[in-house]
Amino acid sequence: MQRQLFFREDHTFTITQFTDLHWKDNGTLDLQTRKLMEEVLDAEQPDLVVFTGDVIYTGYVTPGEPVCEQPLEAFREAVHAVESRGIPWAVVFGNHDTESVISREELMQSVLQYPHTVTQRGPRDINGVGNFTLSVQDAGGQDALALYFFDSGNLSPVPHIKGYDWIRSDQIAWYKEASRKLQSANGEQPLPALAFFHIPLPEYQQVWYTATCYGNKLENVCCAPVNSGLFAAMAEMGDVMGTFCGHDHINDFWGELHGIQLCYGRASGYNTYGQEGFPRGARMIRLRQGERSFDTWLRLADGTVVSEQPEHQPGV
Repeated sequence: MQRQLFFREDHTFTITQFTDLHWKDNGTLDLQTRKLMEEVLDAEQPDLVVFTGDVIYTGYVTPGEPVCEQPLEAFREAVHAVESRGIPWAVVFGNHDTESVISREELMQSVLQYPHTVTQRGPRDINGVGNFTLSVQDAGGQDALALYFFDSGNLSPVPHIKGYDWIRSDQIAWYKEASRKLQSANGEQPLPALAFFHIPLPEYQQVWYTATCYGNKLENVCCAPVNSGLFAAMAEMGDVMGTFCGHDHINDFWGELHGIQLCYGRASGYNTYGQEGFPRGARMIRLRQGERSFDTWLRLADGTVVSEQPEHQPGV
């Protein structure tokens, strides 16, 4: 039975984004990740948690380093802090979740067994596993907010194009159709929406160099080498107010491009690379019913709340 999401009586809905946990073996670093998650959840009391990929790490490790031998157990431990609190949660897969040992289909079938997940398998006739839509309803049971989730894949499917995968044309067509249906049910008005995926869109690079941004860019934007047009589709449909990704562990900036806020999460996992002076944390998102806007802030591992990130001007 799919759990329904509702705005609170005070007309707010709060989301915690955890990203890039890179859970492997329940070792010291993984348990440090859990401690961070527990403290964020207890402080913020969100209505929904979204994991934006690389929840577990099944990729190459340096010989002698811990590996993820039991991916289903690792995933169970990774989501335990959320699941044990009974908080609804959703996940999109990253490039490292199913690099080896387990397939996306196998991992998704396990995910769907959790009592508190609101993740869906999504259509089988389009690329990816876990393309789905959730709606958040008002007190009257009407859809008041849409949440879109995309599987951004792993590596380029085209042999002569090197680099990361992109959201494919059939996924974009699926999104536009879902958006149209919600708009039709909403008196032909676009339903306010957010979108979640793992690998940043090329527009994340564009916004940093062309618009005022807030936050840090301490590594390259590791987007796909091909722009498949998801951002253009969102701009045309007029519903998505903000997008949220992970993938690049020491980027946490956001900026607005053509009316859409492109936001990185804050890397949450300790069992992977980071940078001195750039503590792990989570991105928080708060929406208000009936408003086409949202507030966002970071909560860091030491409990610090970062409500205003440093401003970056293009060309500086």
